[in-house]
Amino acid sequence: MGVALPPQVSRRWFRHTIPLAIFALLLFYLCGRSLRVLSGCRLGTLPCTAEGPPPLQVRQESESLEARDREEAQCLGPQGMLGRMVRPFRASLDPEGDVELSQYLAGWRELIKLLTPLGSIFAFATSEAFTKVTALEARVHGPEAAHYTSLAAMVAWEQRAGLLERPGIGPGISANSGSRTMLLLHRALRWSQVCLHRVATGTLGGPGAGEQCSDAYNTVLAPHHPWPVRQAVRLAFLSFPGRGHLLELACPGTREAAARAAVVRAAGALEDVYNRTQCLLGEAGLLLLA
Repeated sequence: MGVALPPQVSRRWFRHTIPLAIFALLLFYLCGRSLRVLSGCRLGTLPCTAEGPPPLQVRQESESLEARDREEAQCLGPQGMLGRMVRPFRASLDPEGDVELSQYLAGWRELIKLLTPLGSIFAFATSEAFTKVTALEARVHGPEAAHYTSLAAMVAWEQRAGLLERPGIGPGISANSGSRTMLLLHRALRWSQVCLHRVATGTLGGPGAGEQCSDAYNTVLAPHHPWPVRQAVRLAFLSFPGRGHLLELACPGTREAAARAAVVRAAGALEDVYNRTQCLLGEAGLLLLA
């Protein structure tokens, strides 16, 4: 049974509630604009459409800033494995909204070094990534290097050269294009980022690291792989290392809470690069090139 409010109370309630609702809507609108700018998309471009789960906003809330700065220095510093990976990936994000290819590939080489010791599943993934990184580096440093300084420059040149036609549709050779190679690395980067983030943020008693990374694979990469590859990957996940082993490799000698925070921050750097690349590939209509 409801309770009727006196007329003066109802009017007072509406006078206060309506401005608050308008303020909330304005705040929501402004936040949406800020997120679009921070994602790396330029104004006037097509919206980003992420593959798999929506982009993660990876932030660590449980550790104080002082503890993080003190304990993550080794992991994310100049000599730390995470630091050596994060720096070139962040440097690849051009202020104008592009992705600088040589820095992107340097970041990938450090990511491969991080993932390779983690068992057969990552050996499978990183061997493929190494081949693709090497192939794209050959273009970045080859006779056509002037066209491969950045992702946008590469895509524009390969479109003009007719290299991005889908097989069977036109005379192009998309199987050999740098843009196709970049798209495959882009998807693998997303899997690595989601896997690392989930491992770092998993709760005690929740899904194990293998289950979390297997789920990330099923969401991000499996739709692009044939059945035999999916089965091989499923078996490889049976020997996936535990969460503690991954954290120790990423941050040797660091207590678990600080190691988790460092991996979360590293995953955030990978996500920033993924979001920027997703925007650029989406603008060019290349997300289905391979």
